[in-house]
Parts: sequence; structure tokens; C-alpha cells
Amino acid sequence: MKAFVFPGQGAQFTGMGKDLYEAYPMAKDLFEQANDILGFRITDIMFDGDAAELKQTRVTQPAVFLHSVIASRVMTIAEPNMVAGHSLGEYSALVSCGCLEFEDALKLVSKRAAAMQRACEQQPSTMAAILGMEDARVDELCQQISGDVVVAANFNCPGQVVISGSLRGVERACELLKEKGAKRAIGLQVGGAFHSPLMQPAAEELQEAILSTTFHVPHCPIYQNVNAYPQQDPEAIRQNLLLQLTAPVRWTQTIRNMIVDGATEFYEYGPGDVLKGLIRKIDPSVQIG
Repeated sequence: MKAFVFPGQGAQFTGMGKDLYEAYPMAKDLFEQANDILGFRITDIMFDGDAAELKQTRVTQPAVFLHSVIASRVMTIAEPNMVAGHSLGEYSALVSCGCLEFEDALKLVSKRAAAMQRACEQQPSTMAAILGMEDARVDELCQQISGDVVVAANFNCPGQVVISGSLRGVERACELLKEKGAKRAIGLQVGGAFHSPLMQPAAEELQEAILSTTFHVPHCPIYQNVNAYPQQDPEAIRQNLLLQLTAPVRWTQTIRNMIVDGATEFYEYGPGDVLKGLIRKIDPSVQIG
């Protein structure tokens, strides 16, 4: 069975999507449609802008979404049996399985990006990758940090968990985790504490938009970040998406559940191949397309 997966923020690079724009009329049409929807020429930033501008959350998220969705439309000849996306990539996955229309999803992604950027500006915060420690142990030790916000935010693959929170909370947690046996704690160059309670203002801002958007019955299951389980009920999908900004991304669990449910081939659509590497670490036996 074929599984399509879609990356999140951090996969972007200058020049992304230009080859698709130039090679496929459908891609060109969708990129130009996106320029109109967003009210600025995001293609100029994606294709020829500088890296600093592309790294702005308000630009990065729609850029990665566009590349992912368009690549999945022009570069595949088969339909997926199941889909999943990492954080932002969940929106790309929702389009891929027919749950969200392209235009609706792009509008949500744009609002999500703007809301997250505002939340980051309200309180300085950050994230760090913790290597060489079991998921449960990272989670347990983060909960021991009192007085500062810090949580396990991304369970990416065995031995790689990203923590998220206030500057002081993440710093204290990194010190504790290294003291208790983590091999490394690496600060990430991100705008803020994604998938933590500090994203609550963004979640509240995005809620009305999600509630007013039409969700269709997807043509295959989508495995969602908040619980790693397959879902095809539109209202359940909507509710899980409402929780996504403040809940952890359970990627390791997601991939394992997809494999248990029959996935044998994984195809990543979007800039870069980060998810392919994570999937190989989760289960080296599966085929990576």
C-alpha cells in the first residue's frame, strides 16, 4: 500500500518550485492562483528571493504547502492509500486526500502562519532537538521543569525528540536532559515554540477560520499529528486540526501505525527529503519512493 507524506516548516530552500513552474502548465496555473489568493507574489520569493525572507513564517508555511501540494499533483500517477503530514504538512495531506480544497487550505495555511508569527512575537520562545534519549524519558523530564514552559513537541524518530517552550524553559530542560543522559541537545533556528502551550493565542485566532471551512470526506485515511490514528470523519479531522498547534507531533507513532495498517511504500512530496530520513530510522524495512 502507498503512503504519501508531506513535510513541514524547515524544508524550504531558495529556488524551490521553480522547476515545477517551468515544466508543468498545471503547476504554473496553481502557483499563479496562489499569488492571487495571498495578495503578493510568493513565487518571486520562492524562486528568486533571499533566504532570510523565505524563512519568515508568513512566507515559509504557504511556500512549503504550495510546493508539496503541486509536486504531489504533477509528479505522481497513483492515488495514495493513506496520507500524513508533519505539522504544517498535515494541511498538504488534507488536500492530497480530498478533505480540503486547494484554495481553502491555502487560506488556512496563510492565516496559520500569520497567527503563529504574532504568537512568537508576543513571547520570545524557541525549540531544541534532543538526541539519544527515549521519547518517554524526554517527556517525563520536561514535566519536571517547573516555573517555565517546556514540552516535548515533535516525536520525530527513535532517539530524536524536539522540545519547545520559553527561552529559559528550553535552556533548563536541555541542561537537565544532558545531565540525565541525552547525547546532544541542539538549539533550533526557529521563530518560536511551535506545538507548545505558547501557541494558544495562534490556535484561538485560527479556530474561527477552521470552523468556517468545509471539510469533505477524504478518499483515504489521514493519520493526524495529535494522536497518530487514521481518520476519515470530516468533523473529527476538523477537531484534531484545532488541537494541532498546541499538541505534539507524534510522527514516530504515525509512521508505525501506517506500517501496521499495511503501508509498504512511502513517498514524500515537498521540498527536501527530511521525512524519508526519519522514516528509514523508524523502520528500515519499508520502501521509500
